[in-house]
Amino acid sequence: MRKVILWVLFCFVVLSSSFLTTTAFGGGFALYEGSARGNALGGSVIAKADDPSAIFFNPAGITQLAGTQIAFGATVIIPSTHMTTEQWGCSEDSKLKWNYFVPPYAYLTYQQSDRLWLGVGFFARFGLGTEFDEDWPGRFNSYNAFVRVVELNPNAAWKVNDRLSVSAGASLARLDLKLESKAPLFDYDTSLTGDGMGVGYNFGTRYKLMDWITLGMSYRSKIRINLSGRADFIRPDAARGLFQDGRVESHVTLPDELMMGVNFQLRENLSIELSTILTRWHSFNQMSILFDNDVAGMNRVTKAKDWRNVWRYQIGIEYSITQWCDVRAGYVYDNGPIPRHTVDYLVPSNDRQLFCVGTGFQWRTWSFDFSYTYLIGENRTYNARPADGVLKGRAHEGDTHLIGFGVGYKF
Repeated sequence: MRKVILWVLFCFVVLSSSFLTTTAFGGGFALYEGSARGNALGGSVIAKADDPSAIFFNPAGITQLAGTQIAFGATVIIPSTHMTTEQWGCSEDSKLKWNYFVPPYAYLTYQQSDRLWLGVGFFARFGLGTEFDEDWPGRFNSYNAFVRVVELNPNAAWKVNDRLSVSAGASLARLDLKLESKAPLFDYDTSLTGDGMGVGYNFGTRYKLMDWITLGMSYRSKIRINLSGRADFIRPDAARGLFQDGRVESHVTLPDELMMGVNFQLRENLSIELSTILTRWHSFNQMSILFDNDVAGMNRVTKAKDWRNVWRYQIGIEYSITQWCDVRAGYVYDNGPIPRHTVDYLVPSNDRQLFCVGTGFQWRTWSFDFSYTYLIGENRTYNARPADGVLKGRAHEGDTHLIGFGVGYKF
């Protein structure tokens, strides 16, 4: 009966969370907010991986979890930035519209035997949300962009011996998008909407090198998602022959990721982890859209992206004040993957720094985690690309507030 209640609770969390998965841009449009505890540690839980969120960071770590455990929560993301654009000798400042975004997570782990563990996770690893006023100067490139990717990720982990654990899993990913801009000349609204699904795989390993040093590695594959949707144009009579509503097709290849970390257990109540993540954005080299009805005489529109592979560097420190209270801190330097010659207003991001703090409380079989992260994005300049609707200008240093909360329970 308890297992039935557990599964019902997990499914409820997943289904209710699916309504909260609008997300905000990260490095590119990657998200690393796998848990409130992970947020506080700057994502440096790849080697430690000792709670149910290990399914996100390194599933090999679930072999440390006795019995059956569940964890769920979310991160509230509040971004802010503004753009300066220049045209015809004049400059204008435009602010990103105020929004908040809430990527959720939910995890369930189960110890099948002394060697075998099973787990499943629901989370968002990619997404973006950028919205400006409809009449801002960059509207011919974009004034509203929304991308949401959620994944369901079952895993199995095997404890080879007391030092080594390995894992393997599969991911079912769903992507939804909406891109809105204004068409040049007639200045009317264009909207592209679509969705699709794809499948990927992952594996991980965790090795206890010494009693106080642990190594962790996790890999997630590329996921190709074939998209189908619609192109809609709110157009004046003069443009009706050029732009027709209709079906569209496209595809997106989400990048593969390699996560690596080393954890130092300096004292029984103090640990430090150093970690890094390689995100191979080279798979996002172009965006190509096929139209059922020709648009301005073309049945396909292709835009180069040429994103580059980037590294993310992380450090996290966790200190147990008492048996029931932990304090945490972390720092992240996240490189941006977008080159100057293709940067646009869909993802106006650059290199970023994240400063993280948080705390955790344990009460009987319950745990409660809270985190706060302050993100600073560096300035970047834009060269004019009239064919893409991009103006000469600058994305100013932006900041983002991330507030995480999570609940765990051990059965």
